[in-house]
Amino acid sequence: MQFKPVPAGVYPALIYPPYKSTRSRGPAQPPLRIDAPVVTTQGLTLARALLGPLDADLTRQGAAAPLGEKIVVSGRVLDEDGRPVRDSLIEVWQCNSAGRYWHKKDQHAAPLDPNFFGLGKLMTDGEGRYRFITIKPGPYPWGNHDKAWRPAHIHFSLFGNVMAQRLVTQMYFPADPLFDHDPIFQSIADAEARERLIARFSMEDTVGAEMLGYRFDIVLRGSAATPFGL
Repeated sequence: MQFKPVPAGVYPALIYPPYKSTRSRGPAQPPLRIDAPVVTTQGLTLARALLGPLDADLTRQGAAAPLGEKIVVSGRVLDEDGRPVRDSLIEVWQCNSAGRYWHKKDQHAAPLDPNFFGLGKLMTDGEGRYRFITIKPGPYPWGNHDKAWRPAHIHFSLFGNVMAQRLVTQMYFPADPLFDHDPIFQSIADAEARERLIARFSMEDTVGAEMLGYRFDIVLRGSAATPFGL
């Protein structure tokens, strides 16, 4: 199997000086190409037994409803030729509506929500579709520079159907004023590729008066690839 190259500018720069920590953790040597056809093309099989009954609804994992705006996120996962990526594991994680992660290293002044842990997992169906329910995350300060705030986002980890489709990325929300000021988002040089990280509002997926819907389609590799999120 031959994978089409991803155009320059779609994946973020490994060292992007405005994103300060990449200066010390980014690779200083050029990458080496490894010929590993079996590893990259051999199918991945993950059992649905990995999923718990509440893994795809992050609003039902606590003792009561979490605080914030309830939303539903759905979409399709496709390969570089537009074919559905079937029965593939997706993991998601995020901060709460106040902009704080349920993690000991996040100690900024926003409150924790005892009913929201920000972790979920799900699998695509036979058409590559996925869907989960959550709370819209808040922006948060991250110390990269004075007044550095991250736009609201949800992290995605996708395993695809083969090793070469592995992707970790971030989904953003439309018309966020912090896009122009966020070096993580701006580390992707291609403007059209950056747009592919932004979900679109979907009235079709909105559920009555309960929750607004967002659509986020993901393409693994190829000219229309969804970029990596640093």
